[in-house]
Amino acid sequence: MGRYLARRLGLAVGVLWAAFTVSFVVLYLLPGDPVAAMAGGGLDGEPLTPAQLDALRARYGLDKPLPVQYATRLWAALHGDFGLSVQSGQDVRAEIAHALPPTVSIALAGLAVAVVVGTALALAATYTRVGWLRQVLMSLPSLAVSLPVFWVGLMLVQLFSFQLRLLPSVGARGPESVVLPALTLGLPTGALVAQVLAQSLAQALDEPYIVTARAKGVGRVAIHLGHALRNAALPALTVLGYIAGHLLAGAVVVETVFTRPGLGRLTVQAVSVRDIPLVQGVVVFAALVFVLVNLAVDLVYPVLDPRIATGAPA
Repeated sequence: MGRYLARRLGLAVGVLWAAFTVSFVVLYLLPGDPVAAMAGGGLDGEPLTPAQLDALRARYGLDKPLPVQYATRLWAALHGDFGLSVQSGQDVRAEIAHALPPTVSIALAGLAVAVVVGTALALAATYTRVGWLRQVLMSLPSLAVSLPVFWVGLMLVQLFSFQLRLLPSVGARGPESVVLPALTLGLPTGALVAQVLAQSLAQALDEPYIVTARAKGVGRVAIHLGHALRNAALPALTVLGYIAGHLLAGAVVVETVFTRPGLGRLTVQAVSVRDIPLVQGVVVFAALVFVLVNLAVDLVYPVLDPRIATGAPA
């Protein structure tokens, strides 16, 4: 178990390093002068003078050779320091912390929608004995996964805001403003959960222990929920890491569609002006969330199946 944990921690550190390195390289390979892009115009829209641009380069360490910049920023990042945001002059960590709560609210609500919808759809598809209904239910996840997040959001706004006038289309005031963004995030993600779980349930229902349970007179509901679901949940648990990344990535689109404050809109604004410290901070934070969720899943795996940690054959 100790070696298993050490391997997983090593992979987690590697992912964080890769996220930092790739974001650094991409931001500095973009065409144009990053300092001029970050600074924009001066007062009254007048362009900054060469002396002012040189001062900005020195302030943010952009006047040093690229390897020196990389080493300096990486060392600072290891201590949790991503510098100051060019847009606001505030500490990057404070900017992320301020933008995080609205994003967390829709991400957690979206995760709840995904789990409930995905599990219910998978159970219904594998429980029904009506052939055509089973086929339709099994086909729905594949269709929903292919739907773009922004299209789902626009359709929900058109239906529930403009036609039915039940929910607000923009803003972040009150619990009702979370409903449409959560559905926009949760429905495509729930389709992925349903797709994986339905396949696992279908395989589990053909296992010998299920045949034995039926022979003993165990009811269909008990077999589905008490026997098959428990064993089929392990593959579905794997997608939680992907879901975490999907929710953060989807937040960029959702917060733009619904004009909500949060980490997504902060990222869009930072990229538009090439706010390098803030963009790198957001990228590394998103990678950290992805790593922590996957690490938690990896630690739960041996609890559900000890053979994973010991390397024993299935």
